[in-house]
Amino acid sequence: MNIKGLDYNTQRKKLIMPEYGREIQKMIDYAISLTNKEERQKCAETIIRMMETKVPQQQNNAEYRQMLWDHLYLMSRQQLDINWPYDVSSAEKLHAKPQPVPLPKDHIKLRHYGKLIEQLFEKLKTMPDGKERDALTCYTANQMKRNLATWGHGSMDDEKVANDLAYYTDGVIQLDLNTFKFEKFAVSDDGKKASKKKK
Repeated sequence: MNIKGLDYNTQRKKLIMPEYGREIQKMIDYAISLTNKEERQKCAETIIRMMETKVPQQQNNAEYRQMLWDHLYLMSRQQLDINWPYDVSSAEKLHAKPQPVPLPKDHIKLRHYGKLIEQLFEKLKTMPDGKERDALTCYTANQMKRNLATWGHGSMDDEKVANDLAYYTDGVIQLDLNTFKFEKFAVSDDGKKASKKKK
């Protein structure tokens, strides 16, 4: 719907940094249009003071002033000809898109347990018997059960965990289900872990 006299944000030019608002952007555009460099400089310093009021939560940041001038540089589309009090040459890195996170090259064999559990299996195989291995076994078994609850459609069978732990550690770890106590998990209808209680 287009009503004469009404100006919607959706019809306006997209802001470079919306957190500062459209009025700050208009001030910057005005500063760019000034022909006198001294006037542009004064205008830029006034704009910085206005920008300070928009992000007061950042004032404890050691690089706060640098950040404001970097933002001014970006919002001016690098067209503001002034004497910059800070080096703004790296400001464009602030808006650079992050590089995609590379996926692990090695294949995850046990998707329902995940890569971390696979690594724990390998660790448990080589650990000497003792309290440290017992503690890691307890953590691994409970994490396996949590993962089964999340990715196994609510299946949290203790025997499956014990059998898998023995199988994937080449028989090194044998859980005695008569004495081993798992953490209790409440599972919602969609199979995801809702809460956790200690026995």
